[in-house]
Amino acid sequence: MTSTADRLIDLFATRVREVTPPLFGAAGEAARPVISLAYGLADPDLFPRAELMAAAAEVLAYEAAESLNYAMSYPGLTDQIVERLRAEGVAAQPEQVLVGYGSGQILALLPEIFVDPGDVVIIEGPSFLGAVKRFLQSGARLVTVPVDEHGMDVAALADVLRRLAAEGRRPKFIYTIPTFHNPTGVTLSLERRRQLVALAAEYGVPVVEDDAYLDLRFAGEPLPSLAALDQEGWVIRVGTYSKILAPGLRIGWVYARREIIDRLLMVKAEGTTGPFITRVVARFSAAGRLERHIAALRQHYAAKCAVMAAAIRRHFPAGARFLLPSGGFFIWVTLPAGVSANALLAAARTRGAEFLPGTACFAEPGHGDDAIRLAFSFQSSAQIEEGIARIGAAFNDL
Repeated sequence: MTSTADRLIDLFATRVREVTPPLFGAAGEAARPVISLAYGLADPDLFPRAELMAAAAEVLAYEAAESLNYAMSYPGLTDQIVERLRAEGVAAQPEQVLVGYGSGQILALLPEIFVDPGDVVIIEGPSFLGAVKRFLQSGARLVTVPVDEHGMDVAALADVLRRLAAEGRRPKFIYTIPTFHNPTGVTLSLERRRQLVALAAEYGVPVVEDDAYLDLRFAGEPLPSLAALDQEGWVIRVGTYSKILAPGLRIGWVYARREIIDRLLMVKAEGTTGPFITRVVARFSAAGRLERHIAALRQHYAAKCAVMAAAIRRHFPAGARFLLPSGGFFIWVTLPAGVSANALLAAARTRGAEFLPGTACFAEPGHGDDAIRLAFSFQSSAQIEEGIARIGAAFNDL
């Protein structure tokens, strides 16, 4: 006799029939007796608790009627996002910005408005699979372009676009993390940024610029965003307050042409984003407070990155190679020849440490077993040092 569970599963849409676990870690991971360097969680010591409490109290004291009833997102937060975009050289207008529940929601909605089953979406390899899995669930056919020390290989992208055009296939969009890339930490060079924007205009393909880590630069000079270089409206810029304020607030945003914003609103079933939380974030961010907080974050994460890099040099074998990132949350390590990331992970866990194997960062099976992603964002400096030492010992176990 067929069970109720089996009969129920038969009713589910194909894209959700098989349940897959999330790639990102839950907050509960920290309670395990393992030093986890796997997940890009924010450092809770940096959450501005008192300032957020004060902002929430002010909203409840002066704007309770507007913030606790059914209402639109607070337009003041949209104005702040527009102001920050304009300061970066993006000619944004308020009607071109939509606030969502984290950038993850935005990245999940984009394939809803662009992708029909079988449509091509171009991604980087490696990439952030939390977003890529959403593209797959929409029925997209993924085409991967490699990433090197200068970011996406734009010459390879040009070859892919030419080949697809010859086949009569126009990709629905190109997904890229150009600044402090997740997982590799690299930054797309200025020349490649210009080439990418030019290719998007030439082939008429939107570029989804995921800039979750843009503000967390702690070395080098900032580069213009793809949206700032774009003169024809092909760039869709996605940002978030998760890395610069607190992930639990669930506030992200997207900047794009009005035609795109209108359609995102069509599929954003709950309507605009909470009037209370958008007011709290706007009150906190006003009068330069957000920028001062970001400056403190940069200094703090720079120190933790330096601790991790020094520990890798001390404890990992000479064949392990990495590029020191100029910002973000991650260091990507290429392993010595013959060392498997997944075998190393198993050995590291027996010693009480873990990381994200490179295989979790590629859409295609069989890629990435020669690299690992290490997150320095969440653990303390002492835990980073100890975790890297345990992984270093795991190399010897292999």
